Amino acid sequence: MNLVSKIAARAAGAISRPPALAGLELLASAVVILDAEGRISYVNAAAENLLESSLKALSRQKLSAQFLNAEELEHICGQARAHKFSDLRQDLTLERAGREPLHVHSIVSALEDPPCHVLIELREHLQHIKLDREERILDQSQVNKELIRNLAHEIKNPLGGIRGAAQLLEMELPGAHAVQLREYTQVIIKEADRLQTLVDRLLAPHRRPHIVGDVNIHEVLERVRSLIMAEFPSGLTILRDYDASIPEFRGDKEQLIQTVLNIAHNAAQALSAQIEAGQAQIVFKTRVARQVTLAKVRYGLALDLHIIDNGPGIAPQIRDRIFYPLVSGREGGSGLGLTLAQTFVQQHMGVIECESRPGCTDFRILLPLP
Repeated sequence: MNLVSKIAARAAGAISRPPALAGLELLASAVVILDAEGRISYVNAAAENLLESSLKALSRQKLSAQFLNAEELEHICGQARAHKFSDLRQDLTLERAGREPLHVHSIVSALEDPPCHVLIELREHLQHIKLDREERILDQSQVNKELIRNLAHEIKNPLGGIRGAAQLLEMELPGAHAVQLREYTQVIIKEADRLQTLVDRLLAPHRRPHIVGDVNIHEVLERVRSLIMAEFPSGLTILRDYDASIPEFRGDKEQLIQTVLNIAHNAAQALSAQIEAGQAQIVFKTRVARQVTLAKVRYGLALDLHIIDNGPGIAPQIRDRIFYPLVSGREGGSGLGLTLAQTFVQQHMGVIECESRPGCTDFRILLPLP
């Protein structure tokens, strides 16, 4: 029995991965094998990650169950079964319900034994761009952290002197004009205190010790959910779409709570119009991603956490700068919440990214799993 026959035999019975296919599991490109009826009989780990589903869930499904416009790809597979070409390479845009479309380069070829089986290889166009973007984000974040740390220390030293001088000046004010002039010294003192608080917040992520323990991500999400619902008791719905198979991992639970809380709280504040209409919605979604590269390191498994809201979206002019310090899209916002979230995620060797359009803002956190 050849390799593909083994795949077909296993697909007909229990769903498992043949040891002979271990090499395919290491590929970065997605591999899908269809049987003679056009149903999925095998996917590798990269395909599971691309399609956001498991081999067990995908097995025996038609391509039409995965893509809204699967007709073109099914037509190409039909041509491959008719041996009209040895392999066909083509760029495709595959539409998916409720998710971003996939822009892929497809390679379709027929397998000789068993007959009428088709192998599809899908390579996402944006994969290398995404890796380059993640590297730029990490480099930029490191530069920002060093700049903030140095700048904060440079501000802090003279700030104490300014405040102390204002206090001494207030004590030396002549009695006849003390009441009128104290107003000005109090302005200096209060503004110095305000700047001191801002500097402390900028330095907070670098001062706080990293306390590592076993973390259940769903306990983190439930804690944040209870905090958000207590602040926004009506007009807002928080939906949970959890993958219960996600294992515990080593991390700082308090940092992760603060990370998710900052993102979810920003989302709730952006949903003010939807809350008034009773249509505000935030989704906590967890999945397992496979064969993921984070900070130039390849991991077999990673936590794929999404925090999605149906708000107006992030303004285009700040969309690429939302993780920078002091950048905020909200009146009166400090612009430190997302910077803090990014710092905490990177301390867990993960990445955080955002896709936003009117009606859907999706913050995605990837963290390595054991």
